[in-house]
Amino acid sequence: MGLTLPRRYGYAKSGIAVSAQACHDRGVEAVLWIVLGIALAIAEAFTATLLIIFFAVGAFAAAGAAALGAPLLLQAIVFAIVSGLSVVALRPIVIRHAKSALETGDTPIGIEALEGTHGTVLEEVGGDRGMVKIGGEMWQARSFDGNEIYLPGETVRIIHVKGATAIVWRDDMPTIYNDMPDI
Repeated sequence: MGLTLPRRYGYAKSGIAVSAQACHDRGVEAVLWIVLGIALAIAEAFTATLLIIFFAVGAFAAAGAAALGAPLLLQAIVFAIVSGLSVVALRPIVIRHAKSALETGDTPIGIEALEGTHGTVLEEVGGDRGMVKIGGEMWQARSFDGNEIYLPGETVRIIHVKGATAIVWRDDMPTIYNDMPDI
């Protein structure tokens, strides 16, 4: 038979609660919305769409509504409205700023400015390793097609910069940008 406690503790004689009070705390709802927001933000890290993050923003807004004591239906409405508005209002801005300077017609800066410039081979460049000098700085490099090998002293064109590695090709193309001086 079950646990028997006196009625003064609120338990039935059989050990099974006859009527349990519901634990309905607004703080719990806010925490659940925050957990959902964090989970959505983490999920965005595994995608390249820049879409899920706006639903995380909506979840955080719903958490604020829950913390202020809004009923669950109003929390869901806040989630939907804030998510929708942030997708409509902010996504075009984020997408526009994610484009490269070549796509937007702006003047390239930083690593983008290196693409199209000349470099001098310092250590033999092949498909997997090498070293070039670009504008006075030494960069790791590899050949564009992986089969070409460039010897020290040769001039190469920087096709693309991927991380800290310059992808290079024999310098037989016309100048695309103003060349950075080799120092």
